[in-house]
Amino acid sequence: MLDFTVNLNTLDFDCGLSENEKELLFLRARANGLTLSGCGHASYLCKLANSLRECADLTGQTKDRDSRSLITNGSKKVKCLTVGVLGGGHIGKQMVQVLLENTGLKPSQINISSKRPETLEEFLKGGIMCYFDNRRLVAWADVLFLCCLPSHLPKVCSELQSHLPKHCLVYSFLSAVSVKRLAKLLDHNFILKPQYEFVACDSVNIWLSQSPVTVALKDPEIIDASCPLSMGGGLCLDTKWMIGLLYSLLNMCTAVNVGSTEALRLINELFQLNGPGTVEFNLNHFVNSAYASTLTPDESFPWINLVDAQFQ
Repeated sequence: MLDFTVNLNTLDFDCGLSENEKELLFLRARANGLTLSGCGHASYLCKLANSLRECADLTGQTKDRDSRSLITNGSKKVKCLTVGVLGGGHIGKQMVQVLLENTGLKPSQINISSKRPETLEEFLKGGIMCYFDNRRLVAWADVLFLCCLPSHLPKVCSELQSHLPKHCLVYSFLSAVSVKRLAKLLDHNFILKPQYEFVACDSVNIWLSQSPVTVALKDPEIIDASCPLSMGGGLCLDTKWMIGLLYSLLNMCTAVNVGSTEALRLINELFQLNGPGTVEFNLNHFVNSAYASTLTPDESFPWINLVDAQFQ
């Protein structure tokens, strides 16, 4: 069907704004930038974690919690990454769409817990489990995205506190709540939270995309601007996030008793650091030299307190 509204400038968002109001459009660009970058970086983490599972059998000695999450990789059975999204509002829905289109995750690897699961019909039809049971979600998920409202957080945390497995990585989208406060509320130290800052920039309008988040994150210009180590468009990401990401991957290996030598091999392979002209990660990049000298190849890395790692 022909769209007669195409190229009609009078229907643009900023058409009816006064000159004074147009000066505030940068705030809209910042909001879009935070959404695009937040979803992009979170999906990057999931893509890495899922690829880590595909590189090796990380089932260890643990019992399979959900037979639906097993896939065959040659003669081995590899447990797929399971991702829980707590909150089915605007951010939660966009996060799920990005996970489906940008990470290679299957619908069976994603669950959503929302007060109104009946509003998530599009995801239910696509094969994603949607329900209102936060405890069930955290018992199932390897990675948990907190997409609830800050005002709901105390109640959510009190409900989850004694049910959150140590190996579950909690990824927070709540900018108003610090990592330390979240760790206290959850009594949990495996938490990752990106910290964004705004900087003076002339290209902030790069974020004024009218496309859906999943489409915008395929735009080469947006991809370059949201690169974690060299963000553009007036946004920057604290480098502690990358440190937290690396330690998250190590903890995932430690949780299933993967030896330190194998864990390093997997991570170097994941970041393609085993080719010419690259510098591979080694023990001293993650633990001090005294501890590294006592760590045997078959011994796992120590469990890293991710909250402390983001404040050192």
